[in-house]
Amino acid sequence: MATEVMSEDATGGPAKPMRADARRNYERLVEAARQVFTDQGGEASMETIAKQAGVGVGTLYRHFPKRIDVVEAVYRGDVETLVRAADRGPGELPPWEALEAFLRGYVAYARGKKVLINELHEAFDKNPGLKLESRDRIWAACGRVLARAQAAGMARSDIDGDDLMQLVSPMCVHATLTEEQGDRLLAMVLDGLRPPGPEKLS
Repeated sequence: MATEVMSEDATGGPAKPMRADARRNYERLVEAARQVFTDQGGEASMETIAKQAGVGVGTLYRHFPKRIDVVEAVYRGDVETLVRAADRGPGELPPWEALEAFLRGYVAYARGKKVLINELHEAFDKNPGLKLESRDRIWAACGRVLARAQAAGMARSDIDGDDLMQLVSPMCVHATLTEEQGDRLLAMVLDGLRPPGPEKLS
């Protein structure tokens, strides 16, 4: 017999229990949708998502009655992955490497958002608090991972998480930014985050 696990409601909090097999289908569908949207863009069909997940279209619509529901689920999952990456234990990555991994993850997250920009506008219209809530979670996560690098003496101390996100976010959402250019610009940001050397302090 399948056990029950908790799903999430529209605000990311606990909701009604979901059977383990249903939860597996849900997670499979979200991952399939993420892949399909990456490959085909936001106009990819619901049927393609169901096929990628290896389930029937009826199963897809039971979990996501409207197309916008699966778009929102992918978006929420991406935000959650990014925030959790900032909170990995110190034994997993040293403070500087954790900061760099977070920023690279943010760039990848922002790149994925551009694929779904029209659909996300609809999701934000449907749920006005979603964009602000997600932004606040991401910016707070950036502050935490930066603070750990600063405490270890690996990042300059005259900047906070909000400053860093103000620097990186506009770069990420620029329509003409290529992946290669984004990598170069992020490398420059990371260089600028290093503590100034003795010669700069004299």
